[in-house]
Amino acid sequence: MTKSINKVVLAYSGGLDTSAILKWLQTTYDCEVVTFTADLGQGEELEPARKKAEMLGIKEIFIEDLREEFVRDYVYPMMRANALYEGLYLLGTSIARPLIAKRQIEIAHETGADAVCHGATGKGNDQVRFELAYYALDPSIHVIAPWREWDLSSRAKLIEFAMHNQIPVPKDKRGEAPFSVDANLLHTSSEGKLLEDPAVEAPEFVYQRTVAPEDAPDKAETITMGFEKGDVVALNGQALSPAAMLTALNELGRKHGIGRLDLVENRFVGMKSRGIYETPGGTILFEAHRGMESITLDRGAAHLKDELMPRYAELIYNGLWFSPEREMLQAAIDVSQAPVTGEVRLKLYKGRATVTGRTSPHTLYSEDLVTFEEGALSYDHQDAEGFIRLNALRLKLIAEQRKQMDE
Repeated sequence: MTKSINKVVLAYSGGLDTSAILKWLQTTYDCEVVTFTADLGQGEELEPARKKAEMLGIKEIFIEDLREEFVRDYVYPMMRANALYEGLYLLGTSIARPLIAKRQIEIAHETGADAVCHGATGKGNDQVRFELAYYALDPSIHVIAPWREWDLSSRAKLIEFAMHNQIPVPKDKRGEAPFSVDANLLHTSSEGKLLEDPAVEAPEFVYQRTVAPEDAPDKAETITMGFEKGDVVALNGQALSPAAMLTALNELGRKHGIGRLDLVENRFVGMKSRGIYETPGGTILFEAHRGMESITLDRGAAHLKDELMPRYAELIYNGLWFSPEREMLQAAIDVSQAPVTGEVRLKLYKGRATVTGRTSPHTLYSEDLVTFEEGALSYDHQDAEGFIRLNALRLKLIAEQRKQMDE
């Protein structure tokens, strides 16, 4: 039996899928629908979403520019951790979901809605990410997941439903899409259909944000990035807001073919999937931040961060941004960033962002200590002998033990 719903806030893109969901909500639940469309820098015109929602009888329509909040409060904290899922993926889709979910819950409270709805499929990670965030922010909210409830199990049925309900279906949407795309200011993600065979190289037209590295300029470009407490604040000496910074870095990465990734990953729901990711600006930022940390973080703090990072990245990937364990890790990471201030110089060239220089008022690097010449600071070479003997003690004992066992 369908639960009685008075009003639902739908995460609405204006595309075919969410337009069909909108109509399905109206007919299945006989409820009022509020649409929420977030501008996270996906690069699409959002006003058509408003017009389509109005055409479908929606009275309360929210279209909001969340780009600054997205980069400032989600991307930057994640970058402080140098987060990579399975050692490679910069989590571009994963990190966008908690913000969308948070704003949906806020709109539900503002409009008196008793339910929220997303358009994620029943096979993917996004359903988990949205719903864990919903329940973390409002445990009493009712969640509607159409792809787990309706019988529109194929593209043909979805199009038939749309056309039956006078929902415009563009001609280029009437066939099977060659692959699906998710995009925001941090990245683009392409997967499915012609990309499903991991043995087959993705065709060049899949890549939308970057030129092929072999087609990038033959001359390297050098840039500088200024950091304050772990966050990038200036590009080539010019202060930029978080969203403006990522936009500028994206253009640099696009031009030089930086940030492409062909990955077979382990989804939280249990299966492997192949995705083509483009994270041009994020890749440059990641390399620059690691370069800044290399001279400002103590070895113990740096190594502990590297140990914590896989767990932190997995929490984001699995949709646990609002969990207490992610918040605990974030607190530790943020404490480590206090000295991460200074400037990094990078060379951008044919798919690579390479650190070529770094300076900081809080540097721990001492030329006096590392020089092969006589340094001004006291370092007695003879001290190394005792250090080595102490560290070799257990190894010598184990060697003696093994010798006795072999006799």
